[in-house]
Amino acid sequence: MVVIRLRREGTKNRPFYRIVAADQRFRRDGRFLEILGTYDPLKESKNVVLDLDKTNAWISKGAQPSETVRSLIKQVKV
Repeated sequence: MVVIRLRREGTKNRPFYRIVAADQRFRRDGRFLEILGTYDPLKESKNVVLDLDKTNAWISKGAQPSETVRSLIKQVKV
């Protein structure tokens, strides 16, 4: 099963996340199928960059977004 979730990158006390499509069995920071966007929680404004076309294509193929990614998608659509 494919899931759309966050992949943590960055250094200690300076998190940075990539929004990726990955197989559910892969580790959180391990292999992934495609990078869909980024999320930087430390930025004040415009902290989410997401390719909605790619994301919608994965969702139409049956990928399930995590709760956090689902809220980020809603944030980008507004």
